[in-house]
Amino acid sequence: MQLPVNKCHGYARAVPKPEVDSTASLELGVDRSSPVPLYFQLSQQLEAAIERGALTPGSLLGNEIELAARLGLSRPTVRQAIQSLVDKGLLVRRRGVGTQVVHSQVKRPLELSSLYDDLEAAGQRPATEVLANVLEPAPAQVAAALQIAEGAQVHRIERLRLTHGEPMAHLCNYLPTGLFDLDSGQLAATGLYRMMRAAGITLHSARQSIGARAATAEEGERLDEPPGAPLLTMQRTTFDDTGRAVEYGTHTYRPSRYSFEFQLLVRG
Repeated sequence: MQLPVNKCHGYARAVPKPEVDSTASLELGVDRSSPVPLYFQLSQQLEAAIERGALTPGSLLGNEIELAARLGLSRPTVRQAIQSLVDKGLLVRRRGVGTQVVHSQVKRPLELSSLYDDLEAAGQRPATEVLANVLEPAPAQVAAALQIAEGAQVHRIERLRLTHGEPMAHLCNYLPTGLFDLDSGQLAATGLYRMMRAAGITLHSARQSIGARAATAEEGERLDEPPGAPLLTMQRTTFDDTGRAVEYGTHTYRPSRYSFEFQLLVRG
């Protein structure tokens, strides 16, 4: 390929590629007679395009000015629409790159499954950093959950779960000793429940609670969120087919990347 020459300095310089606007192929429009704010109409259309896969993860939205001109909207209106999707975790602004669609939020059904399996099923390519794999005395809350004596030795496994190179969840799990070999290499390569099943443990049921709280400074740094940002929390005690407690976990999740999905039935 022949490069244009910078005549002032006498060297060839590559011309930057123009930014690709993934919204150009979308049929976007607003109804000015509607009482619904224009920015909200636009944000809803962009969100719908993300949800149905018309705007795929990593897609660039292009220039705000060009998008505003194409739709006949003011730049502040377009900026407000985009910012609302940034706030929802659907878009991200990257310096020197532009506004991109982020990887879709994982919706986890309330059933006894592992995060690793759920991420794989959602096509999210999970990865794991093992932060700790140690034996330690069980604190009171852990001992009560596992139905063992306070101070008895337990395995503590601490992991950071990532998708597409970005942190999604911090997982802290406690297991009674003697269940199976907790190899750190295997913990990094696969899910804990897969390892338990491979060791002959039949997972039968779990008691789980879900909540939310503000991130500490340490959690914010770990999950790439500002201190005080909201986090989803989960505590779960898992039982095998004999009724024995085999695992107690406390997890924190980034709500922009993760949610729990409920199915509610009318009682007859």
